[in-house]
Order: sequence, then C-alpha cells, then structure tokens
Amino acid sequence: MSVNGTVWGRVRARLRAFPEGLAACGPEAAAYGRCVQASTAPGGRLRKDLCAQEFEALRSCFAEARTRWRVRCRPNTQTSIASKKG
Repeated sequence: MSVNGTVWGRVRARLRAFPEGLAACGPEAAAYGRCVQASTAPGGRLRKDLCAQEFEALRSCFAEARTRWRVRCRPNTQTSIASKKG
C-alpha cells in the first residue's frame, strides 16, 4: 500500500471512532447546555464564567475521550515492526 493510502486509512479510522468517544460525554454536555439555557432564558443573563464548572467538566471529558480515541486508533507498532522484518 502506498504511503498516502496508509495515511488516509488512519484518518478514516480516527474519524469513525470520534463520535463514539464524544458520546461518552453526554451527561457533561447536557449539564453545560442546561446551564447556558437557564442563563439565556428571559430574565437570565449569560456572563463570563457563569457556567465555568460545567464547561470545565465537559472540556475534561472531551480531553479524556480524545486520549482514549487516539490510543485506540493508533496502530500496533510492534506488530508493524515485526511484519516488516519477517
């Protein structure tokens, strides 16, 4: 396989796994959404850092999901090295 084909294969694998990784953050996304919605309701005022705690929880979840997602998509380098030698 060409180098270009290998790169696109990895990209496709990452793109397929991405929604699964972010789906794990549903509760955090819902909590942040409720906070923002309550702040923008009639009479509410959205201010900087009003939903900071919920946003930080969502950001942390995304970062953790991204780490899990990248590890899962990374090819097994030991297998690749062994197959090139053999």
